[in-house]
Amino acid sequence: MELYETPSRQLDKFIDEKLQPNSVYLEQLSHAVHTICEFLRDNCFAGTSSPRTRVLKVVKGGSAGKGTALKKSSDADLVVFLDCFKNYKDQEEKRTEIIHEIRSRLVECQQQKRFEVEFEVNSWSKPRVLSFQLSSRTLSESVTFDVLPAYDALHHLVSGYKVSPTVYIQLIQQCSQGGEFSTCFTELQRDFIISRPTKVKSLIRLVKHWYKEYIRPHKKALRDGEALPPKYALELLTVYAWEWGSGEAKFSMAEAFRTVLELLKQYEKLCVYWTVNYDFENATLNNYLSQQLSKRPVILDPADPTNVVGKGSRWDVVAKEAANCCRQQCCLRGDGMAVQPWDVPPEQVRWKSKGMQK
Repeated sequence: MELYETPSRQLDKFIDEKLQPNSVYLEQLSHAVHTICEFLRDNCFAGTSSPRTRVLKVVKGGSAGKGTALKKSSDADLVVFLDCFKNYKDQEEKRTEIIHEIRSRLVECQQQKRFEVEFEVNSWSKPRVLSFQLSSRTLSESVTFDVLPAYDALHHLVSGYKVSPTVYIQLIQQCSQGGEFSTCFTELQRDFIISRPTKVKSLIRLVKHWYKEYIRPHKKALRDGEALPPKYALELLTVYAWEWGSGEAKFSMAEAFRTVLELLKQYEKLCVYWTVNYDFENATLNNYLSQQLSKRPVILDPADPTNVVGKGSRWDVVAKEAANCCRQQCCLRGDGMAVQPWDVPPEQVRWKSKGMQK
């Protein structure tokens, strides 16, 4: 049964049976990630000339890192933090060289029959990511990897401690294009999602499935230069809907999903942000954030204040499909009446001097 034919009272069952990966898949995914992480740490730059590039850490991002992977959707983002990147400019200038080096080492491993890799064609003259599929005898299906070299802007990040405003001030000063260095803050993006209750992650899976099945097909109708909002924008909106509408570990999945759809229908009013990693206390950040939040729609990355997620995207396409979804069985009660969304404002009210209301 497809999502649109699923009664709203059965959404939890739909997620458990159709979207939640089983333990075998998760174990295989974990093994694949471990294989590539081990390669990146121990083998990738072993043959480079002195001074040898050193891997500081490898951080698992994406759905695999956040705990929101979908069944039979084998993808993992690995951000490789390197000591040869001393600042953001280094990352920008040396990234292509590093990607070519990683690719060469992967080819060597393939020739040694350690595993099979198939690279995706990249048309960028200066690629920011190395994408490939990994196959091996221990995997029932191939796993798609995105490997992204990054500057260690956070250095020795300690969980639970707020990032120094200096880190973000340097980012703002050196970032010419919003979100250009978001990979440097992958740990914060991951922790923002992974800390949520299990059912919130299930809700995120449901929204991602809806995006994959009902939004992504609209991509073929877009004109050159147009793009749909990224899944990350909907993930953040889902967390926002839950925080303001419930905040509890147990909630109605139908009401939660309906709330996300209602917010998408009102995309022109969206003003969504958090102050978990940065806030309005510092004067420089206050001025910058005020500018970022002055336009609509805006969903600000809680890890990177330069990143307005989905900026310039075709939100109207998503809003139209959200309205259509609200008329389907998944959003209707047993008596045929619409499931009521939570009372969540699309626009947060901010205190003029200090920050946000909630």
